[in-house]
Amino acid sequence: MINNDLAGISISRLHEMDDFLNKTYIESKKLAGLMTTVYRKGELVHYSPMGFKDRDHNTDLDKNTIFRIYSMTKPITSIALMMLYERGLFQLDDPVYKYIPEFKSLEVYVSGKDPDFITKPVDRPMNIHDLLTHQSGFTYDFMQTTEIDFAYEKRKIMRNKNKSLEHFVKELSDLPLQFSPGSRWNYSVSVDVCGYLIQVLSGYSLDDFFKKYIFDPLGMKDTDFYVPSEKIGRLASNYLYTGSDIPSLITSKEEGDITQKPKLLSGGGGLMSTTDDYLQFCKMILNNGNLEGHQFVSRKTIGLMTSNHLTGESDLSQMAFSRWSESKFDGTGFGLGFSVITDPVRARTLSSKGEIAWGGLASTAFWIDPLEDLIVIFMTQLIPSTTYDIRRQLRSFVYGAILD
Repeated sequence: MINNDLAGISISRLHEMDDFLNKTYIESKKLAGLMTTVYRKGELVHYSPMGFKDRDHNTDLDKNTIFRIYSMTKPITSIALMMLYERGLFQLDDPVYKYIPEFKSLEVYVSGKDPDFITKPVDRPMNIHDLLTHQSGFTYDFMQTTEIDFAYEKRKIMRNKNKSLEHFVKELSDLPLQFSPGSRWNYSVSVDVCGYLIQVLSGYSLDDFFKKYIFDPLGMKDTDFYVPSEKIGRLASNYLYTGSDIPSLITSKEEGDITQKPKLLSGGGGLMSTTDDYLQFCKMILNNGNLEGHQFVSRKTIGLMTSNHLTGESDLSQMAFSRWSESKFDGTGFGLGFSVITDPVRARTLSSKGEIAWGGLASTAFWIDPLEDLIVIFMTQLIPSTTYDIRRQLRSFVYGAILD
């Protein structure tokens, strides 16, 4: 535990948070292990691993543990794309088909089942802004609500790691959109399309671009789309909630070989990382795109990305097509890669206006609060992320510990 009274945080309250997490989730075996990090005013205030990275082998979770961060990949991809925006390589209102010709003839679902869909033309072409804000009309197969969701599942959209991003884009172009671009918000594979755009615009593969322009300059030495065999012992086991308090282990056979780089580089959910690495990324965001003298994006770009971009400054409760997100809907808007708190009262949780956040499928989460000069990162490995209300519980403890 690292204590620093200058950061305006009650360390005893954070100890109470640890006691709560240990009793509620570790001793009950609801979670195998977890790590909580609190960073405020330039100080690492709290750094607390507990439990196991693998319960069956009793191997302790520690600062070197590697986690599947799933959708916490999305903010990294969004920053990478905006780095190219600053180089003048595209405009946010550019039609996506300008760079991905397969998207020239996209249509919107009206009725029918796959493959006999009845469709209509889009009201306007999809643009890059739609992708970054999840207003594209794309979806995810796990939504399990509409005929388009079921078609994604049937066709294994984003499920085959042996197919390239080029193949993914072609498969996507063969299916209708849920709605006309810009008219609704729906969590989706949009940021995977952003990952493909990075390759098209930069001439780099997605992993090479990340490494050269983000990971190496930030010192994120343990973040990648796979875990090399020499690091595999540091990888936390992944667990699935099945209705019992004690989750089931997801076996390596079920997951596939993650010691080899996949052909499909998912900018929407493919990265593995450590708490230390992801903290570096968050510090760069909090510091307006700069860290240790290296400018990744400008202060103005960070300001644009962390503003609410939903139509008419509405929130997710007004714009959402489906009811699934890594954030709450009321009082929450969406920027370019992050959820954005627009009204803490409507959000009904301790937070600040302008706070940005996101999470991952295996219950990982982070938030950045510029008003409080605060970063919080939570790491664990339990699918799905909606199993327990840990994120709001963390907010209660962390904001309740602020003294100044």
